[in-house]
Amino acid sequence: VRSAELIVVPTPAFAQVDIARAMAPHVENGQVVFLPPGTFGSVVMAKTLREAGSPARVTFAETGTLPYLARKHGPAEIAITVRAKRLPTGVFPSRDADRALAVIRSAYPSIEPIDDALSAALMNAGPIIHPPLILMNAAPLEHFERWDIHNEGTQPSVRRTTDQLDAERIAIREALGYPPYHFPLRDHYTSDRWMYGDAHDKLTDSGDWREHIALATHRYMREDVEYGLAFLVSVARWAGVEAPIAAGMLAIGSAICSVDFRATSPRTLEALGLAGFRREQMNALLRDGF
Repeated sequence: VRSAELIVVPTPAFAQVDIARAMAPHVENGQVVFLPPGTFGSVVMAKTLREAGSPARVTFAETGTLPYLARKHGPAEIAITVRAKRLPTGVFPSRDADRALAVIRSAYPSIEPIDDALSAALMNAGPIIHPPLILMNAAPLEHFERWDIHNEGTQPSVRRTTDQLDAERIAIREALGYPPYHFPLRDHYTSDRWMYGDAHDKLTDSGDWREHIALATHRYMREDVEYGLAFLVSVARWAGVEAPIAAGMLAIGSAICSVDFRATSPRTLEALGLAGFRREQMNALLRDGF
């Protein structure tokens, strides 16, 4: 990472702390770290760098999804099915947003500025789309060697549940004063306004998502439920917003894995030491950093 202007970390949320610790001796003032997506990892990685003793002033940013939907076809072949058309991106600390966004835009021109890192974390599509798809398809995922959660697994009952879960995410954003457009996930299925445009049919037609998913260990569970949904539920609690679908999905995922994610997830506001912050304290942190 030495001398790199932009450092892209497109890894699952559960890798971010280890990566930040490994980066700590090497990062330099002025570098920009981009997390697509982040699950509030921009704040977590900045905190980790500080705790590891790094004096560098590094700016972090995160967005709502990956810049590309890709699958490995062989040892030396990657298929990119869809590229993102709109990437809502928040910066931590937000006072450095203009410079950081200019750096990121040179590589990813589809980014769009939004308020701050918490706003960006609440744009993360993974904890909205994946938990209903794996939890409501648990039986076929465990029965069949390969199953396409986006094709046969996306039935009207699943869509209705996803829409209600997404409504909770949007209610949290509204309660915290974040303005629209909230990138509602329904637009992924019904319009070209969403992050990937009108990509759902391309995704299912490719056949690349007919795959083996080990339910209890897959990234969709260990990132999007254990980290993403646990984070969402904790922010709802902090903001005073009812989120019964998110809490219920988190409980079901916990039951499948025999772990209480609400208590053990390292990505809740409680685990991060932020649950006791008042709104003005959180706003100051998001603006000015640690």
